[in-house]
Amino acid sequence: MDSKASIRAAMLARRDALAADRRIEMSLAMADAAEAMAFDPGTVIAGYLPIRSEPDLRPLLARFRERGARLCLPVVLDRQTIVFREFVRGADLVGTGFGTSGPGPDAEVLDPDILMMPLSAFDAAGNRLGYGAGHYDRAIAQLRAKGLSPVLAGTAFSLQETDHLPAEAHDVPLSMILTELGLRSFPQSL
Repeated sequence: MDSKASIRAAMLARRDALAADRRIEMSLAMADAAEAMAFDPGTVIAGYLPIRSEPDLRPLLARFRERGARLCLPVVLDRQTIVFREFVRGADLVGTGFGTSGPGPDAEVLDPDILMMPLSAFDAAGNRLGYGAGHYDRAIAQLRAKGLSPVLAGTAFSLQETDHLPAEAHDVPLSMILTELGLRSFPQSL
């Protein structure tokens, strides 16, 4: 079986090989597919701003805002902690760690009801592979320690799907995956 590192490298190479205009088209298709995501007005949704060859969620986040969602973005405070700061229209963005940008320290910290996460890879069972730093694993653990159970929504391009990912005890499976081909839900056994 392939190691997580080799799967990550292969899937990210696939994603990186996509032409920029194709990534834009696929990101817009993801925004269309996300219309199937049900949530009530006032739901707190954590997205992210793209780095490298990640899907661009900005069109999707704009639609979520129009549907009444409160948006937030991840901010890496230190190597161990991510918080989610409210993302309001017109707010200045600052560097928030690891090449990302997001709201500054004056923004309200929110706990997301839906947590959208970029992925290196995913499989048909809802297993996810991030970038290897464990930031989202720790964020999920911190939210659960508060008694919260956010919907975990992976975001990736369909070409990042693999037959099987090795899952460890600390790995939390996805509730759903959003790709340019649509939104898929996974049954959760907790």
